[in-house]
Amino acid sequence: VQLQASGGGLVQPGGSLRLSCAASGLTFDNYGIGWFRQAPGKAREPVSFSRTSDGAPYYAPAVKGRVTISRDSAKNTVYLQMNSLKPEDTATYYCAAGWPTIGTIESEYDYWGQGTLVTVSS
Repeated sequence: VQLQASGGGLVQPGGSLRLSCAASGLTFDNYGIGWFRQAPGKAREPVSFSRTSDGAPYYAPAVKGRVTISRDSAKNTVYLQMNSLKPEDTATYYCAAGWPTIGTIESEYDYWGQGTLVTVSS
């Protein structure tokens, strides 16, 4: 199983980025996909997750209203659209996959991607 996170980069405050998590080696529709982030010197924290294509997504309070998670089953890819980015969103973002159910706890996830760095700065 591989999860390939991409799409990070340097963006100005107020800007947008779309992160991608491409999954391979698993039955994509059976797995929940989550996004976590880790800022320098801080613990990793949940950002968003999508349990299945039909499930209601979760958004952490710090990003709710600015972030949208979506799944493309044809491409085995999950996207995280991030708008109105703030300097405090600066972190390495990780995607993870879990079965049969996932939530905000890291141990609920079976597989992790390598992370993609998002830097929000002027």
